[in-house]
Amino acid sequence: MIGYGDRARTQCEVVRLFRETHPDLPPLNQGTISKIEAQYREMGHVRKVPSKRQAVVDDDTKLNLLLALEENPITPARQLALKISFADI
Repeated sequence: MIGYGDRARTQCEVVRLFRETHPDLPPLNQGTISKIEAQYREMGHVRKVPSKRQAVVDDDTKLNLLLALEENPITPARQLALKISFADI
């Protein structure tokens, strides 16, 4: 919306315009607009970028998963891992 339509707008104007245009959606604040604009300028899009963090798995869980795979070789590892992680809760 910053360059939307007939002219460029400030971030405050974008916040106001968004609230007027989309009253049914949760309101945005200027910080959110700033982050969206920075991502667009850096990446050329505003799609959500997947996280590169990996899950932290302790040795006991890994061992349990390997044993479960040995007992159930046809069952997908991801499905077994979910069962194991929920069993620990």
